[in-house]
Amino acid sequence: MLQQTLVVLKPDAVERGLMGQIISRLERASLKITRMQMRRIDYDFAHAHYGDLEPRIGTEAYEAVCRFMQSGPVVAMQVEGDGAVAVVRKLIGSTMPADAAPGTIRGDFCHMGKQTGAQAVLNLVHASGTVDEAEAELTLWFGEAGA
Repeated sequence: MLQQTLVVLKPDAVERGLMGQIISRLERASLKITRMQMRRIDYDFAHAHYGDLEPRIGTEAYEAVCRFMQSGPVVAMQVEGDGAVAVVRKLIGSTMPADAAPGTIRGDFCHMGKQTGAQAVLNLVHASGTVDEAEAELTLWFGEAGA
């Protein structure tokens, strides 16, 4: 089933010059980038994007995530393809880089030891977790989803 999802290359991916390699992996998986923007986000936008995260990780880690997302430019992409949400999640690997399998984006490019709490933000990529989440996130980042 054709789906759209949001992929955001976080400041660590941009700073390390991994944008091309990550985008190439998405395209090799038969995914199409239908919208893309590089931008810096502010405090309010970071909190709007990660609003549901605080109850799961605690206030200190949540604030660290939001600060990190403001620390440099990010690249937001609307990615489209058959089963795009699941395909992208599989490509990027486990949220915790130390647990990400080799061959995934995080498994290959996150070369850090075991991370906990606020350190877990250094995982290169954000990707929507569900179709509903993708729709809401695409609307936040790009306006009307699917345009």
